[in-house]
Amino acid sequence: MKYKNQYHSSVSSSKWSTMVRKRSTLFFIIFLSLIAFGIFVPVFALLPSLSSHSLHHHQQQLLPATKKNHGYARKFEISDDKFWKDGQPFQIIGGDLHYFRVLPEYWEDRLLRAKALGLNTIQTYVPWNLHEPRAGTLDFKGIADLVSFLKLSQRLGILVMLRAGPYICAEWDLGGFPPWLLAINPAPRLRSSDPAFLQLVERWWGSLLPKVAPLLYGSGGPIIMVQIENEFGSYGDDKAYLHHLVSLARKHLGDDVILYTTDGGSRETLEKGTIRGDAVFSAVDFTTGDNPWPIFELQKEFNAPGKSPPLSSEFYTGWLTHWGEKNAQTSADFTAAALKNILERNGSAVLYMAHGGTNFGFYNGANAGSDESDYKPDLTSYDYDAPIRESGDVNNAKFKALRRVVEQYSSVSLPAVPSDNEKKAYGSIHVTKTGNLFELIHYFDVVESDNPISMESTGQMFGFLLYVTEYTAKDNGGGSIVSIPKVHDRAQVFISCPSEDGHGKPTYVGTLERWSNQPLTIPNTKCLSNISLLVLVENMGRLNYGPYIFDRKGILSPVYLDGRILRKWKMYLVPIINLNESPKINPIIQAANSGVITMSARKRLKPKSGNASKEPAFYAGYFYISKEDIIKDTFISLSGWGKGIVTINNFNIGRFWPLKGPQCNLYVPAPVLQNGKNVVVIFELESPNPELVVQLVDQPDFTCGPRKSNVHQL
Repeated sequence: MKYKNQYHSSVSSSKWSTMVRKRSTLFFIIFLSLIAFGIFVPVFALLPSLSSHSLHHHQQQLLPATKKNHGYARKFEISDDKFWKDGQPFQIIGGDLHYFRVLPEYWEDRLLRAKALGLNTIQTYVPWNLHEPRAGTLDFKGIADLVSFLKLSQRLGILVMLRAGPYICAEWDLGGFPPWLLAINPAPRLRSSDPAFLQLVERWWGSLLPKVAPLLYGSGGPIIMVQIENEFGSYGDDKAYLHHLVSLARKHLGDDVILYTTDGGSRETLEKGTIRGDAVFSAVDFTTGDNPWPIFELQKEFNAPGKSPPLSSEFYTGWLTHWGEKNAQTSADFTAAALKNILERNGSAVLYMAHGGTNFGFYNGANAGSDESDYKPDLTSYDYDAPIRESGDVNNAKFKALRRVVEQYSSVSLPAVPSDNEKKAYGSIHVTKTGNLFELIHYFDVVESDNPISMESTGQMFGFLLYVTEYTAKDNGGGSIVSIPKVHDRAQVFISCPSEDGHGKPTYVGTLERWSNQPLTIPNTKCLSNISLLVLVENMGRLNYGPYIFDRKGILSPVYLDGRILRKWKMYLVPIINLNESPKINPIIQAANSGVITMSARKRLKPKSGNASKEPAFYAGYFYISKEDIIKDTFISLSGWGKGIVTINNFNIGRFWPLKGPQCNLYVPAPVLQNGKNVVVIFELESPNPELVVQLVDQPDFTCGPRKSNVHQL
C-alpha cells in the first residue's frame, strides 16, 4: 500500500495517493543465577499468456459436469473483461486479512467474520522476513504456518489472492524483506535486477512457491491469483526485474495461474509497474474518494484486449496511524458508497483492510517524508479503522454499512453476523523492578569494533543494541558535547564514572532521535578513571516504503565528543524475544516457577526519583485466571508509563508509548493467556508508572498523547 508525506482531511483527497506500500548453557546458568537474585531478563524471456488453456497433468482436476459448471474444468481465468470461475462469471468481493497479524487460534474466527461481511476472497501478503528470520533458516510454523492458513481458507470456502512479494510494503518492517539482507557486503540492491539480489529471491521463492503450488485453484486449492512484487511503479522502472519474477513464478507455479501486479491508478505508475500484454494481469488501486471508472478505463490500456476486468485490489476502508498522530478514522457511509460505485457496475474490489490485526513483536514498519530523517514509525495496533476491528469486533457502523452494500451484489446469501468476542478487565497488576539493563550487560552477547557498527552487522536484527565506549574526563567546568549525526532510530545517552559512587551507576544525559537529532551536553564529571559512555539504541521499525527503504539500524556514523571521534566500542545485544522466536529456554516460565516474582511483587518496591528513573529497567508481575474460567481477550493499559515493550507469558505483545500516543492500550488475545498464573514483563526505557501498576481493561483506547490535527479522515 502507498504512503505520502502529507495528510488530507477532505473527501476529494481522502487517500494520499495509494501506497505505490540468540546464549549457551553458560548463559542459562548465569541467567538462573540472576533470577535467584530477583533479576529478570526477557529473552527474548517470453512469458506465457494468461489465456493458455493447457493444464499440467498433475494440476488437472475436473469437477462433475453439473448445470452450475457446464462441464468446465476447475479453473479461474480472465476473458471478455471478466473473471470466470469454473466457466461462470465471477465478481471478486474480497478483503485483505494478514495471517501474520492474527494468532493462528483466531484465523478461523476472523475468516468467518470476513464471510459474514460478504467476502468471497481473502488477499494476504507473504512476509519473507517472518519466514526466513535468519539466512537459510526457514520457519513455516505457528503464526508463520501459511499452508495451514490457506487450507483453512479452502475448508471455509474462501478464495485467496496471494501477494508473494518478495517486497510487500504492508506497513511491515522493511517491507517484508529480511533485515539480514542489510548485513551483506557488498549490499545487494533491493527491488532490482541486481544478480546478487535475484539469487537471494530465487532461493526464497524456491522454498515458498513449491509449498503453495498444490494449493492453486486448478489443483483443488483456494489460490486464484498470485501477485508479483507490489506497487513497483511507485518505486522503480526495472522491467528486467519484473520479468525475472514472472519467469520464476511460472517455473514453480505453472502457466495457468493468473499472475498480477498492483499499481496506483495513474499512467506513470502503471507504465513503470506493469508488464503489458496478456502474460500478467494489471490491477489498480486508487484513492477511495476517486471516481473509479476512468481509472478502470486507463487500466485497460495495460492489459490485453478482453483481459481487463475492473479490479481495485486495494480498496481502502481506513488508513494507518503513526506514533504521535491522532488515530485515523474514515466515514462508514462514504466508504460504503464508494464501494457501491464499483460493485454496481460489475467491478471487483478487495478491501484494504477487511481486518487489520496487530503488529506483534518488533515487526511494525515506518514511513518517511521528504528525507529519511523525517521518520514516522507505525503503531503496534494495525486496526486500520477496518470493518473487522483489531480484536475482531464487527458491531460497528463500518461493518454494517459495507455489509449492506455487499449483500446487494453477492451471488449467495450472507451468513449470519457473529457476536463480538467477549472481553474481560482482569484488573490491576502490581509489578516490581527486577533489574536494570546496566546490571545485566556483562551477561549479554557482545561484539567489539573500533567504530560503531549497525545492528544488522552485529546479528541483532530487531529491538535494542547498547553501544559502550570510554573517554578521558575533562577538568574544566564547561562540559562536553556529544553528537551522533546518524542514529536509527532513538538513542538514550548515559555516562558512568566508577570513582564517583563505587559501582559506576550510569547517569542519564539525554535522548537523540532520528527525527530531531541535536547534540547533547555532557556535564563535567570529576573522575579518576575513564568515563564510560553508554548509548542504548532502539530500532523502532524499518521503513517499508519509498526511496529510503534500505534502512539499517543502530549508530550509522562516527560518534563525536567535542569534535573528536570516539573509538573502541563494545556493542551488547539485548535479548528480547521477537514475534515468532521460540527460545529453548523460556525465561518467563523459569521466572514464574522460581517464585521470585511472587515474593518481590509483594514488596512493591518503587523506583527512586530523579535521573535514576530514566534508566532502562525490567519490571515483572503476575495475575491469575481461575482454572474454571473461560479465558477472554483483554487490553493492557500502560497509562502512566513511558516507552517500552510488554511481554505476557513470553509473547511479545508489542511496543507502548502512551506519552506520544495515540495508542494507550495494547490488545492481548486470549490465546496468549492461560488458566493459572500469567506473567507480565515490561521493559521500560524511561519512566515507570509511579505506582508500578498496569491495568488489564476490556476496551481499546486511542486517546493518549498530544492531540494533533494530522489525521486522515473522510
